[in-house]
Amino acid sequence: PQQPSFQRSSSGTNIADLGRPMTVQRTSSSNIFGNVASAPRMSYAPGAMTPHKPASTFNGSQSMQRRSSVFSRPSSTGPMGHQSFFTQAPIPAGVPRDPRPLKDRAYQAKIGQELLDYLTQNNFEMEMKHTLGQNTLKSPTQKDFNFIFQWLYHRIDPAYKFLKNIDSEVPPILKQLRYPYEKSITKSQIAAVGGQNWATFLGMLHWIMQLAQMMEKYEAGEYDDACAEAGVDVSGDRIIFRFLSGAYRDWLQVDGEEDEEDAEKIVAPHVEAMAADFERGNQRYAEELKVLEAENASLRKQIEDAERDAPDIAKLDNHFNILQEDTQKFEAYNSNLEGKIEKYESRNQILQEEIQRTMADLKSAEQERSDLQSSVDKQGITIADIDRMNIERERLQKSSESTTLKLEETKKRSQEKESEANAILEDLERHVETYNNLCYRIGLIPSTVPNAKGQDFELRLATSSHSPQQQTDFKSSTHRTNQTDARLLSENGTGYASPTQVLNLDLRQTIKPALLTLRKEISDRRSQALDTDLKNHELLDSIKEAIDDKQAEVEALEHRVRAAEEEFEKTRENAATQKVASDAQIERMEK
Repeated sequence: PQQPSFQRSSSGTNIADLGRPMTVQRTSSSNIFGNVASAPRMSYAPGAMTPHKPASTFNGSQSMQRRSSVFSRPSSTGPMGHQSFFTQAPIPAGVPRDPRPLKDRAYQAKIGQELLDYLTQNNFEMEMKHTLGQNTLKSPTQKDFNFIFQWLYHRIDPAYKFLKNIDSEVPPILKQLRYPYEKSITKSQIAAVGGQNWATFLGMLHWIMQLAQMMEKYEAGEYDDACAEAGVDVSGDRIIFRFLSGAYRDWLQVDGEEDEEDAEKIVAPHVEAMAADFERGNQRYAEELKVLEAENASLRKQIEDAERDAPDIAKLDNHFNILQEDTQKFEAYNSNLEGKIEKYESRNQILQEEIQRTMADLKSAEQERSDLQSSVDKQGITIADIDRMNIERERLQKSSESTTLKLEETKKRSQEKESEANAILEDLERHVETYNNLCYRIGLIPSTVPNAKGQDFELRLATSSHSPQQQTDFKSSTHRTNQTDARLLSENGTGYASPTQVLNLDLRQTIKPALLTLRKEISDRRSQALDTDLKNHELLDSIKEAIDDKQAEVEALEHRVRAAEEEFEKTRENAATQKVASDAQIERMEK
């Protein structure tokens, strides 16, 4: 079965994916929350027989057989903006391909053994009064399949009753369970499950077994810890699941002759318990909200105090960056000059030693020549000996020339490798410098900053620097003249065997885990800040809505004031007109 995807929980979505679907078929369209008169209840397969009832009691919605289940009805609270705890992706169109290697004998034996162990551990043989053998799941009979399928589905829906043939019961059940590959199973295959089609049905039974195991684990609360680690609160879903499962079980125990009022009385304690659970959860959330609000106010006050007392950070940062860049430039310039000085001093010393060695070799050769000449004079060598010695000398000379050519080729290849190694080393130095700059920007260098937590994150190249005498011996033996070649060797004639000899820190065992831990901490702080910001936005939206409502009330009152003023003006004009008329009448009477 598809594993649960841990998303944000909601108690207002469909509960169809939260637990064990308990299915029952009723002849009336009323449910435990309706006010329609009750009717006898029975558990039927989809499209099964319809109980006899007078025609006057049927309407448009009651004329169709339906499967009534707490997991097939929409939520009473309406759709929400996010999904519930266990969600399933929509089934793609067409006949999907089963990725499991069902044709593999080893895989069949594995899932068959798991299914057999599950049946044995849960008393299949005692409940179904049917015996299973070791080869039952390798070459089963149709009866074996029927009993195993019925028993597995009763683990999911204990109230379901099998009343029709198995080939008519299985397809709608698989469709209701959302088996991903139910379209690849036909009625004719269900009627004869053995032979080549057994692998398909074995995979289906194994999938139903896994679904039942997952529902048992969910009821036992084994997924709650994983949800808590993922930051998902399933307490609301758990409350609704307990309410629906408990209320539905009690509702099924009501006799068919009793009316819906009795059923509602049975359900009422479950409703009250659910309301009490939600009230306790709301109180806990309210207390947490008060604590967070107090902490938020304290942090805001600290931020205001720090902003009021702190100097201009931008100017200090700009000045510090300029000084740091100048320092780096001077250090690079000094290191370059020191390298050149050491290079020329070493080269001069090597040349002096080569001159002295050459002079010594020349004196030794002259002494040897004189000794040989005196020896030849004493021995009296013949012309044939001289010819033979000349031939031997030519042969040795050719051999020396061939050896010299090979040596030149070897030196050329060695120089190419050295150039490549130097380029790689320079690239490594650039990367180390970039890494140190980035670590400084994000507050990991030096080790005293808060993010470093006392750990040294600064990388330094631990390239070897040999003594002048060692470099002289090494270069004279290999005819090298470049001082920077010593950086490529940990010792004379030996390169670096591991990265730990080049860098002062272990990147994989020390730096990478520390950076991953820092990234996780920053991500957690960012998530907390986003949640806080979201809550503040929601509070702001509610305040805006209240302001809009009050503003609408003010506009209504202003409209009433304008109407009253208009009525007052009309009344005042009428009174003035009456006064003028009365004055005129009084004058006429006085005359």
